[in-house]
Amino acid sequence: MNFKVGPWIWGARTDLAAFGGSAVLALAVVALGHASGISQARLPEWSYVALVLAIDVAHVWATLFRTYFDREEWQRRKVLYAGLPITGYIVFTVLHWISPMAFWRTLAYLAVFHFVRQQVGWVRIYQHRARPKDALWERRLEQAVVYASTCVPLLVWHASLPRAFQWFVPGDFASAAWLRAYLPALKAAYATLLVVFFTRTAWRLLAKREIALGKCVVITTTAICWWVGICATDSDLDFTATNVILHGVPYMVLLWHYGRARREERPNALGSRIIGAGVGAFFGTLLAFAFIEEMLWDRLVWHDRAWLFGGSDDDVPLAAAWQIVIVPLLALPQVTHYAMDAVLWRRKDRTPALARSLLDSR
Repeated sequence: MNFKVGPWIWGARTDLAAFGGSAVLALAVVALGHASGISQARLPEWSYVALVLAIDVAHVWATLFRTYFDREEWQRRKVLYAGLPITGYIVFTVLHWISPMAFWRTLAYLAVFHFVRQQVGWVRIYQHRARPKDALWERRLEQAVVYASTCVPLLVWHASLPRAFQWFVPGDFASAAWLRAYLPALKAAYATLLVVFFTRTAWRLLAKREIALGKCVVITTTAICWWVGICATDSDLDFTATNVILHGVPYMVLLWHYGRARREERPNALGSRIIGAGVGAFFGTLLAFAFIEEMLWDRLVWHDRAWLFGGSDDDVPLAAAWQIVIVPLLALPQVTHYAMDAVLWRRKDRTPALARSLLDSR
């Protein structure tokens, strides 16, 4: 009996590795943490290097391969690529001047929006690839499940502060204890959406012998990882693993495939030359930028990882006046990444390389 299991974004093996494999890895880290008893401790240094530095921070810099590492792309959208960082720096400098917590809270909610929208974006790409198109109600159902899978855990988080983890700094999320009264209804609505989605998926599999496996993996792993990392446990390691791996790994896969497609058009572009040197050069470039960024954060602001970045844990923190200038500058790669990612992958901005690497129907 033959089953239709597509469509895919990059192909069955790559899709399942990027989305399913990243989720399995994240849950394996969670299981390892609980088995070894380190889940309730401070984020271990090995996990900081492997998860925060090598995935979370590194994936932000992958946007360079879509933008600043491509002179032709820079010329095409110079106002956007120059204006976003400048605007972001001005806005977040003003926020930090008003209040450091206003800065961190705004950055945290911008990041949350970005993380949620990325999961919805993967589903919409799969929906775009589907031939024939699913009914509108089915597409809306799938998007609603992803929004519920991310937003309900976030509401649980807000209703149960403080937690053993935070997005950036303690207190960056606003406490909303009043939400506790509504959580049972929200969870029931979420469970209903999941039941309807999986019932519909099972019906299509049995009656039509088809399943959009890649899309189902994205939706299912989003539901599992966000619930495990935020609701089922209260651990910095668990949250970091489920949050970072599921988000960062697929994004780096996306930029790798985009870079390879773009290399066929512009082989002499800086990004193309790096891509041409292989995946090691691609990831090594991201890791180098991530290390430099984190080193600057640590040497100038945090002073808590002298073993990795040098300096001393007793270094004197920057004066408040200097932090107003320096902290928004250090956060600028993230701010730019969050803002730019909202416009780089739209279908109306499709380029030939983008079409071949992501959005064309096969």
